[in-house]
Amino acid sequence: MKKKDKTILLVEDNPDDAELVLLALGKLDIRSKVITAKDGKEACDKLFGPKAMRPDLVFLDLNLPKIGGLEVLKRIRNDERTKQLHVVIFTSSVEEEDVIKGYGLGVNNFVRKPIDYRDFATVIRTLGIYWLTEEAVGRKQEAGSSKQ
Repeated sequence: MKKKDKTILLVEDNPDDAELVLLALGKLDIRSKVITAKDGKEACDKLFGPKAMRPDLVFLDLNLPKIGGLEVLKRIRNDERTKQLHVVIFTSSVEEEDVIKGYGLGVNNFVRKPIDYRDFATVIRTLGIYWLTEEAVGRKQEAGSSKQ
């Protein structure tokens, strides 16, 4: 049985951080296509525009130009088409308030960006493997249906 290609939306305005995420994701054994957005408006256009995409996973930075990451998350969770998306906030923010707000808005995971590339790659690999496996998708769908 052929595995479905996975799609990741990477929302990151820092080109160096985006490159590190792409390098780390390139080492995954999971087949995935990565689409990038450089700011919150571009992410919303990709998710809600005329050619809307439905990624399997969104890596979302918080400190974004045009529309901030928390507002993007809020829009994702408030739209029927996207409210079940797997969203991981991946940020350099150390503000406890950001963590509280993120989980309050329904983020699946909140991760602070490590400084060291090896740590960075390990975190990305772990998150990607967890959120892109069929088991995680099944658990997420079960959790969503049990709330009804």
